Amino acid sequence: MDDDATVSAADIARLAGVGRAAVSNWRRRYPDFPPPVGGTASSPLFGLSAVAGWFRARGKKFELSAGERAWQRLRALGDDLGLAERVSHAGGFFAVQAGVSGTFDGRLDDPELLTLLNEMTHRAGPVESFELLCRRYFEAHSRRLSATPEPVAELMARLVGPVSAVLDPACGFGALALASGAKTVLGQDSDPMTASIATLRLRLRGIEAEVYAVDALREDAFAGRVAEAVLCDPPFNERAWGHDELVGDARWEYGLPPRGEPELAWVQHCLAHVEPGGAVAILMPGAAAGRRSGKRIRGNLLRAGAVRAVVTLTSAGPDLWLLRRPVPGQRPPSTVLLAEAGDELSTVDDLWQEFHEHPESGVRIIDLLDDDVDLTPARRRGRDEDLGQAFQAVRGRFAGLVPRLPPLDAADTEPAFTTIGELVKAGVVEVRHAARADADHPTAEAGDVVASVTGTAYVHSGPPEAVGPGLTVYRVDPERLDADFLAGCLRAADLPAASASTRIDSRRVRIPRVTIGVQREYGQVFRRLAEFDAVLRETAETGRELVRLGFAGLVEGRLRPGR
Repeated sequence: MDDDATVSAADIARLAGVGRAAVSNWRRRYPDFPPPVGGTASSPLFGLSAVAGWFRARGKKFELSAGERAWQRLRALGDDLGLAERVSHAGGFFAVQAGVSGTFDGRLDDPELLTLLNEMTHRAGPVESFELLCRRYFEAHSRRLSATPEPVAELMARLVGPVSAVLDPACGFGALALASGAKTVLGQDSDPMTASIATLRLRLRGIEAEVYAVDALREDAFAGRVAEAVLCDPPFNERAWGHDELVGDARWEYGLPPRGEPELAWVQHCLAHVEPGGAVAILMPGAAAGRRSGKRIRGNLLRAGAVRAVVTLTSAGPDLWLLRRPVPGQRPPSTVLLAEAGDELSTVDDLWQEFHEHPESGVRIIDLLDDDVDLTPARRRGRDEDLGQAFQAVRGRFAGLVPRLPPLDAADTEPAFTTIGELVKAGVVEVRHAARADADHPTAEAGDVVASVTGTAYVHSGPPEAVGPGLTVYRVDPERLDADFLAGCLRAADLPAASASTRIDSRRVRIPRVTIGVQREYGQVFRRLAEFDAVLRETAETGRELVRLGFAGLVEGRLRPGR
């Protein structure tokens, strides 16, 4: 085993078949757990050999397959900046083993790595072997890489239907092309190593792939060529996309995209590369459906019948635009589908099928060609729902929300105070942080207080659970400190009356110095105040929904003034 290979806490958890919280517990409970050999305090790295030895000494499961050892060896051969290139070279090795056109350039001249790659090929085959290394690379750089989620890629492929040739002008690592099942793929990506990995993933599966490492908007590698379908997940909000140099480009059939609308440039690029009648599925930011700067192009797309659907996939975006290149001489459709997926992506399949069978169920295009040309699906929600019934239902829910403030009396004296920092020194409370997304996440057990840096706090109940980044777990000695009492003090630190700061230094939070019996009495009131706050928030949200439905129902004729 390579003595230089290192693993993160997440790697250890995966190899041991446990959660990351278990690794944190081992580090805390066992003094002989291997110490970090690199990384940072919040994201340490451990020697792979030392960790494997520690597991073996305890008879614990720790699977080190040839693939895992090859991945760790790849990481150990250089810094992370060159990791994509090394993964690509490994893919070249697998391509030679599979007899795929192209040659292995020999840049992976490390004997140990080559032995491991060869073992991987014999055990799992070149395709699965390379996919394993790709998955590890995507996981290691998940915060930096922008990959299309597999369920979304599969949905887009289903909606355009089975095709033999597909084009993806922002192909990334090839997720959309792989999901399409096409036998011929035309792709572009501005990053050379990303394009190389995509090419290898496709060709190892016997797919005829032609991928160029250039920006598709600035340098169209497939000018004049079309495919049966286009799938695209382009970069969003890129201001420097080439507006000035592409003013007279032939692709802008529906209008010159404004400088701040690069996504509408991608839409027209995709339409220019699909055959007449062919489908385009492209992910778009939600704002692209309603920004005023893009209304002229949206209007032209609607009039031509190019836009067939805009579907919001999640509340945070993106939207999925389904388009069709118009067939010359064919009458444009009169409706378009505007919808929201809800909780399940499979809903989109049903919506699309229903719209195909009953196009009259869609929104009339003529009704959208107003001053805004707004295609935002959420804007149609009030028009599509039964506003009368919805209003009555929400009004009933609103009437049932009666917040009750617990009784509080004025106090005659002010207690003495201590701080959380002092309580930690005294062993009354233990503080555990999750400072970063890639750090070890502490586990909250029943009775622990979980708080954010802004002072929001609650007492955890139920089974143990790893908390997210930016949260802190406070584990109290229940005989000396009441958890609800501590949570109330932390929440008090977030209120303007106590502090004008937006970030709480928990060590300095003041805690009244009172007996455990008094703490528990205060804790009950703190808990009731928290419940009162939750009801107030729900009342405000329900009230806003009630007002929205009232206005919409009156305007749409679904409600009338009461008598």
